Parts: sequence; structure tokens; C-alpha cells
Amino acid sequence: MSEATRGRVRVEEGRKRVRTYFEGRLVADTLRPHLVWESPYYPTYYFPAEDVKAQLVPTGKTEHSPSRGDAEVLDVVVDGKTAESAARRIPESPLEVLQGLVRVDFDAMSEWFEEDEPIYVHPRDPHTRIDILTSSRHIRVEIDGVTVADSHQPRILFETGLRPRYYLPLTDVRMDLLRPSETQTHCPYKGTASYYSVDTGTAVHEDVVWYYRTPLAESQKIAGLAAFWNEKLDIYVDGVLEDRKKGL
Repeated sequence: MSEATRGRVRVEEGRKRVRTYFEGRLVADTLRPHLVWESPYYPTYYFPAEDVKAQLVPTGKTEHSPSRGDAEVLDVVVDGKTAESAARRIPESPLEVLQGLVRVDFDAMSEWFEEDEPIYVHPRDPHTRIDILTSSRHIRVEIDGVTVADSHQPRILFETGLRPRYYLPLTDVRMDLLRPSETQTHCPYKGTASYYSVDTGTAVHEDVVWYYRTPLAESQKIAGLAAFWNEKLDIYVDGVLEDRKKGL
């Protein structure tokens, strides 16, 4: 990957084919996507202008970024369908590499593909790695003085920049204390998570347990296992209480 930076913004040219669609219509298709870290947490896709198939209609609005410059706000129009204010163009960006690129808003589009595989939430960071390791460490979860889970067969998920998460078989969890929740969240690396609340008899703790019923291919090892919010309850690892803020 080639790379450019200015301030806190990093830009890398990728090698995947990237396509995006709006209501079934192709908006952009490129073999030269650019990953732009507008914030430190994850990248955004920018397309070479010539690889944008949709019509880009100026709205007359602009957005200012100290690092990227003044962006034109554009409607994306394709086959009579309009995604309002769904694109940005920065022809005079102080980052020269951005001047010929178009930013398409991820959430405004209906579908995104890297090669022929759909992606969700945001582009995956090529510098983020997930390892899911089988372990024999003793994990005990306690809420309000009640042991909610006790396992010697966790899968430990290590994700770049984040604390480890312990995924436990439901047979090692007090399922009688779990209350199904309607909450769902989405992760570009793991898929769609569903949640449980925990009723200890003293209080109901909302959405402190999650699980992936059908995770994405790279995270299949956690399918059907339950994870607990380390920051909201007490987790003992081999008898040592984990610090809720820092971990072990």
C-alpha cells in the first residue's frame, strides 16, 4: 500500500476491488480504492473520480476539515434514484492525493463489496487483526455477588487495540438468569451481535451479554458463545479479579 499523511489523517491506496450500490444501482466500482483515516478508529473509502458511475450533483453546501480542506457536498444520482448529500469532493485539499477522489458515505449506500464479499458498518482496517484462541483458563463472571458464568473452556478473542473478550459456552452460563433483549449491534469483523440482559434477583443489568449466532467467516469460532461486558461486571481470570477499566 502507498501512504500519505497530514496531521492525524492517513491515506493508503488499497488493492481490493471495491463496489458500492444504492437501491440496486451501481454507484462506484474501483480497483484503486483509497482508505482514509478521518478519525483514528477506522478508515473510510474514497474512490477515484473516474470510477464513480453515478452522477454527482452539487448541493451548494460545503464542509470544512482543518486537515482535509473544504469539501463540496454532493447528491448521488443514479437511474433516477437520489442519495442526498451522500458524497464529498475536495478539489483543493492540502492532501494532494485526495484532490481527485470522491468520498461516498458508507451508511447512505445500500450495499458495499470488497471483491465479491459484502462488508458492513465500515471498511475493515487492514492493520486490525482478530485472533480467537481456545483456552483452558478459568473464567468466572460475577454480578451482584451472583456467579453468572463459570468456565474452563473459553475462547479468548484478541482484537488489535482492544482488551481481550472471553466467549463462553452457554452451558457454562446461568441461562436461567438471562433475559433476551431486542438490542443488536454490528461489527465489520464479527457480524451481527444479539444481546441478553441479566436478572440477578437484585437488579436487571441491561445488555451486558452478547453473542453472534451466525458470525462472519473469520470469526466462526465464537458462534453461539456468550461474551460479557468486562467494564460493567466482575470477571475473575484464574482467580484474579480483572480491573474493569484496564483489564488484567
